This record gives sequence, structure tokens and C-alpha cells, in this order.
Amino acid sequence: MSLKMKIKKGDQVIVLSGEDKGKTGEVVKAMPKEGKVVVQGINLVKRHTKPSQTTPGGIVTKEAPIHVSNVAIVVDGKATKIGYTEKDGNKVRVARKSGKVIEK
Repeated sequence: MSLKMKIKKGDQVIVLSGEDKGKTGEVVKAMPKEGKVVVQGINLVKRHTKPSQTTPGGIVTKEAPIHVSNVAIVVDGKATKIGYTEKDGNKVRVARKSGKVIEK
């Protein structure tokens, strides 16, 4: 199932629910097919990895994906929904609360 995601890589987001509620971070990876995003420093999990030629192995802490419905984009320090509008013939993302254009 592919999902139309309004949040993209590089966006600053805030977590709306779960263990990390209220924390903010940057989207490192967006996965539209799964409807999930990976946020830097959020939803950390420990993985026991086997040693290989490139990695020494051991217990590695890394970010796990979080569902896109549990995060919201941050504009001017506040969470906001995202809408779309046309500007100069291009489709652009707009913050619903302030009306500001969201640019990367």
C-alpha cells in the first residue's frame, strides 16, 4: 500500500504520540510504501549485530521507523497540518496554521 505523504526527507517534525511524544527531529528517511518515516534521535532501539568484515558487531543503537500519522511538521516552533497551493505555476506545500510556504 503506497501512501501520499506530505512529510519529506529533511523536514523538521515533532512527535505527536508514543514514548517520544513532544520531541523534535529531522526526517532522515521517508518510506511512502510503508507510510513511515525515520526521524533522527527518535524511537531509538537496540539491535544485537553479528560481527562482519565492515562492522565489529555488538549492541548497536539506531532509529526505528515511526508511522507518519504520529508526527507533524514544525513551522515557527509549532506543529501544523500541511496543505497545497499553486504558486508561480508550481504546486507548493503550505502550513495550514500560518499560511507560510514550506520550503526545503
